[in-house]
Amino acid sequence: MQQRIGSVIRAYEEQGFHRTGTPVDRISGDWLANEVRQIGLEPIREEFPLHRVDPVDASLVVNDCKIEGLPFFDGAFTSPAGIAGPLGKLNSDASIGLAEIPPNAAAAGPLGDARRQNKDQAIVVITRGARAGFRPSNAESFLRSFGPPVLQVAGEHASFLTDCAQRGSQALLTAHVERADVQAFNVTTVISGTNKNLAPLVVMTPRSGWWQCASERGGGLACWLEIMRAAHDAKPVRDVLFVASSGHELGRLGIASFIERRPGLVSAAKAWIHLGANIGAAQGAGNNLQASDDEMESMMAQLMTKTGLGIDRRLPRGAMPRGEAENVHRGGGRYVSIIGNNELFHNTSDRGAQAVDLNVIERFAGAFAMLATSLAST
Repeated sequence: MQQRIGSVIRAYEEQGFHRTGTPVDRISGDWLANEVRQIGLEPIREEFPLHRVDPVDASLVVNDCKIEGLPFFDGAFTSPAGIAGPLGKLNSDASIGLAEIPPNAAAAGPLGDARRQNKDQAIVVITRGARAGFRPSNAESFLRSFGPPVLQVAGEHASFLTDCAQRGSQALLTAHVERADVQAFNVTTVISGTNKNLAPLVVMTPRSGWWQCASERGGGLACWLEIMRAAHDAKPVRDVLFVASSGHELGRLGIASFIERRPGLVSAAKAWIHLGANIGAAQGAGNNLQASDDEMESMMAQLMTKTGLGIDRRLPRGAMPRGEAENVHRGGGRYVSIIGNNELFHNTSDRGAQAVDLNVIERFAGAFAMLATSLAST
């Protein structure tokens, strides 16, 4: 199993930048469909429309220094000429505000307030993290864009840009993009159960994201395939639906499309197993157990203990979970979810053998497989 896991993660990483609706995303989806086929199941490509954002010029020029970046995909964009003016604090008299955030805090705190108030003509965001590198945020409001243009840049520019903002240096921010209407797709399959009167079990994991995301997405995809292999061999009583969704970094468009195609499934399903980000990440190890109820949490906790895995944090009952589990939570569904900790989360350096712990991923795959086969057999 560990050899299979390593092979899956290497193949996924080597495909390139896993941004939704791009050629790499299509190649990656076709590869994953073939992995499903080799298990003995028929993969299905479920398409959904995407008005894709393609950055043309995303940069900040200040004090004769040009810094390349990436715009928020759920904010406004600039013309090719960009926006010029002094760099300064958010919500000040400066034309271009400066902020600093960790990944996925794009709508929270002072930055979120400034975006909603829309006083700044443009904003520069320094991406912060435990490791040096560029760490962009997901576009949670991709279909409901708001606020001014926002350019994200790597954390190593923090001191320079802070000094420029204190001085009110003149800057030129450009967030010029083009749009392309494309079809993105989820990879799905089903293992048919012997009793069609029983509600199905659903196993889901995202397959898109920023950069190569070897440890962010690789562990979840590897576990997804191992659960599929175990469930196929177990010949379950109820149907087991599998979905590897694209659109994760764009407000989870893929899982929303999957659910929309199946009215009533969220609450009707036996349960949802969510293989979230950073499962088995080696840099900054740790995990977060999210569950809809005591029984689901207890089942997963017992299996993690059985396979030698600890639990670092448990989501308080009723709190909003992260990732695709949020879609199930909002729909009143029953679920269990694991999300790991990762110093390379959304980082351009999330690649290579040092990014993942294959032993930990193998243990998670075993725990999840036992959970899925148990739920699918009753």
